[in-house]
Amino acid sequence: MLDSASKAFFHTLAQSRSLKSLASRYGMRSPRSFARRFIAGEQVAEAIEAARAVEALGMMHTLDLLGESVATLEQAESATREYLGVIDAIAQAGVGRGISLKLTQLGLDVDKATAVDNLRKILEIAERLGFFIRIDMENSPYIDITLEIFETLWDQGHRQIGVVLQSALYRSEKDLERMNALGASVRLVKGAYKEPKTVAYQRKADVDAAYVRMLQMLLSHGHRPAIATHDPAMIEATTSFAAQERVAKDTFEFQMLYGIRRDLQMSLSRQGYPFRVYVPFGKEWFPYFMRRLGERPANVGFVLKSLVREK
Repeated sequence: MLDSASKAFFHTLAQSRSLKSLASRYGMRSPRSFARRFIAGEQVAEAIEAARAVEALGMMHTLDLLGESVATLEQAESATREYLGVIDAIAQAGVGRGISLKLTQLGLDVDKATAVDNLRKILEIAERLGFFIRIDMENSPYIDITLEIFETLWDQGHRQIGVVLQSALYRSEKDLERMNALGASVRLVKGAYKEPKTVAYQRKADVDAAYVRMLQMLLSHGHRPAIATHDPAMIEATTSFAAQERVAKDTFEFQMLYGIRRDLQMSLSRQGYPFRVYVPFGKEWFPYFMRRLGERPANVGFVLKSLVREK
């Protein structure tokens, strides 16, 4: 219940325009500003610099341009151009070629056909340049349409794409069976969104139990699965099951978010597990930042200390 209450509290704060305005003044102002612990910067050049640092440590990365749902076709077109610019910048820089995107940024709330067309424009360029595109999963009302679009593109021959599933949702184990049967790469997360009890587990223990069941399904029947977690218990469940079932280390990867549990990131990488860091960047960083605090309220202390330094 505490975990659910924490998510609800920070989800509410993420909607506050006044708090967003205040945070924007201080969060990225200097290299030591509080948001930079978890966000590489507001510009793609800063994200590429962070990606180089990740690569220097022997790890992989995916760049994640932050943004929320757009309200007009013009905004969707602008977001599409921005993604294409990110792809070009990554290719020019010579760093690892992987990005994550949200369909609502491409106009899904405005017009489904336009969003799909925008995604195809991105895939046309990205696949030619050897990119892998992870289609992020948003909150529960978007699951059916996201999976429908993903499956349509998959059936049309797009294979350098993957999807995300959240163990917090009751339906996700069935969705995972569907994705495994398709042959798709799945990124498994617990889920950062505030969801009602009609569709999602409310107790952390239930979310964790579902996560373990799903990671076992992925290790047994998945295709290039990504185990995305900062939870030592979930990491132990993964490594123990993999050892028990003799699952080779190079058939799956661990993933964590930029700036979170860097000790575990290095530890897993040194043990020989393929490891990927999600590197978020962009001007619309505040909602993402608040969701991270909701997942791990202990980070609030770090933020408060940073604010004191700013003064």
